[in-house]
Amino acid sequence: MERKEVYDTPVTDENGSPISIVWKPDLYKIQQESPKPQPVFTTSAVTGCPFFYGLEYHGVMNHKEANSLLKEEGNYLVRLSIGCDEKTYTLSLKSLGKVHHYKLFYDGQHYVSQKRFNTINDLVADGLVTMYMESKAGKYIHLMHSLISYEKSPYMTLNKLKRKTIKKMKPKQLLSEEIVDYDKPHNFKTHSFKGLTWCELCGNFLWGFTQQGVKCEDCGFSSHFKCSEKLPADCCPDLKLFRGVFGIDLTTHVKAYKTNRPFVVDKCVEEIERRGMLVEGIYRVSGFQEEMDSLRLALDKDGKATIMGDEAYENIHVVASILKMYLRLLPIPLITFDVHPLIIKALETQMAWEKLAEVSAALKKLPPSHYNTLSYLMAHLHRITLHSEENKMTAQNLSTVFAPTLMPMPDLVDFKGAIPDMNRDISALHLIIENQSIIFN
Repeated sequence: MERKEVYDTPVTDENGSPISIVWKPDLYKIQQESPKPQPVFTTSAVTGCPFFYGLEYHGVMNHKEANSLLKEEGNYLVRLSIGCDEKTYTLSLKSLGKVHHYKLFYDGQHYVSQKRFNTINDLVADGLVTMYMESKAGKYIHLMHSLISYEKSPYMTLNKLKRKTIKKMKPKQLLSEEIVDYDKPHNFKTHSFKGLTWCELCGNFLWGFTQQGVKCEDCGFSSHFKCSEKLPADCCPDLKLFRGVFGIDLTTHVKAYKTNRPFVVDKCVEEIERRGMLVEGIYRVSGFQEEMDSLRLALDKDGKATIMGDEAYENIHVVASILKMYLRLLPIPLITFDVHPLIIKALETQMAWEKLAEVSAALKKLPPSHYNTLSYLMAHLHRITLHSEENKMTAQNLSTVFAPTLMPMPDLVDFKGAIPDMNRDISALHLIIENQSIIFN
């Protein structure tokens, strides 16, 4: 069943102008035609029936007996297979003129493979649709995935005006820097859609009754499993999908807020440089927990509009502690898991200039958002050290405070129960703070 005309035949309006087809309902029509589940109920009580099956359970039965009972399309029953050392529950159903047998499982939900269902009827309904689709529209589905065009996708068509508007409203330069448009892959998770849903890439129906496709948890993009594999790394996170700012991937954060760095970092650094540079123990002394909780809630709720001046938080250690907390809660550390060992290895280099060159090369392998944030933070910490006589925070002290926050933490204890040695991490961060202008050019 090949429906190539959906892609190749131009559609025009009454004036002859081309009309862009957004949603293609062909697969929805085929799903409507698929057979519906029809259970074959047992005519007598079956002893030992599991609580999670009903009248569709027939007890011990071989496949020949099951075949004789399944006469119509969509007929199904559950039976206990014979000749096995263990109890094996089997789903037998008739589809496309043949009876199919599947090993059946239950762990609070019913399943045959990966998909989970609350009832056997839902499982059968989804299976009948899948088999019918593969039989009646296999060529069409193959063609559908092979002819995907991102530029001509429904997503681009429907968001054309929105994208133009965003482009015109490009954010003003931040601190004399050009705003970077970071690449960010989508954060797809298998999703069960309620109601009728179409793929935003190919425009075709997401068939099935549960877990029909995937949805990006950051921007909401919905698509088929295979279609999602062909999307570029251009996820544009939607702030409406966020629950605050703490614990969110750093690249996701900056893409959503259209900034070079997380606004939390900028706001905290600006406030500390305004009134905390000479405060003794800045970043070492912790703020009061009640005030920290208040500031965190404010940042989650108000975002960039959060007020953190001395009229709201007189104790500057609260602001410094919140910055450390934000960095500590990043799901991927600022110095990522793959770059961390490269920096530690660079410390083994004997020549000082080679050591700096290797550290610089390693840091350039960070994601751009991580690199820019780290560069900004290291310049700030270096400025803190210039007032170390007053604030008592040398590069060594700051690296001791920040190393567990910025670098991937090893296991908290080894097999002997000892605290892990972070001396190399501290030495690496010490080197970066003191030489940040060379390392980050």
